Amino acid sequence: MKKDIILSGVGGQGILSIATVIGRAVLDAGLRIKQAEVHGMSQRGGDVQSNLRISSDEVRSDLIPQGAADIVISLEPMEALRYLKWLAADGWIVTNTVPFKNIDNYPTDDAVARELAARPHVVRIDAEAIAREAASPRSANMALLGAAAPFLELPVEKLEQGIRDIFARKGEQVVEQNLAAFRAGYAHAKKQIG
Repeated sequence: MKKDIILSGVGGQGILSIATVIGRAVLDAGLRIKQAEVHGMSQRGGDVQSNLRISSDEVRSDLIPQGAADIVISLEPMEALRYLKWLAADGWIVTNTVPFKNIDNYPTDDAVARELAARPHVVRIDAEAIAREAASPRSANMALLGAAAPFLELPVEKLEQGIRDIFARKGEQVVEQNLAAFRAGYAHAKKQIG
């Protein structure tokens, strides 16, 4: 098994929580992982990007070469477009549809949507709305992780255990809210891909 994943978004959206959940699931599944991050976390709204390289064999580099990513998971649609040159020809984009307009020259919503629609393998969800429907408005990142789960080749129960592990210190209610958002995102993605 080998999976190269780029996580992207802006500071404060929960990219690093997604990386942590995936990392726990990977280790729990007995696989290997390397991770590299480039982020503006200290500045809410700065771009955040993480490379996750997962394999059953040794992983030598933590950086994904251009054209090799199996999945780009993005909490912000324009950030998904930023990493297209890293995406493999048969790779998937899993993105939130809600923009975080933190720059003056942010493209129009229609322009971003057209660019994403031109790609052969895209799952687009309104992660915020899905999280709200699941009674967990602050769990959009877990809804997006749920939407990406069908492409990760990791057991769903391992991802759910990762959610339990990282949110346990916040109490059972927070754990259950994040699990509900994850499951709702998963269901939306399964509907989109058939």
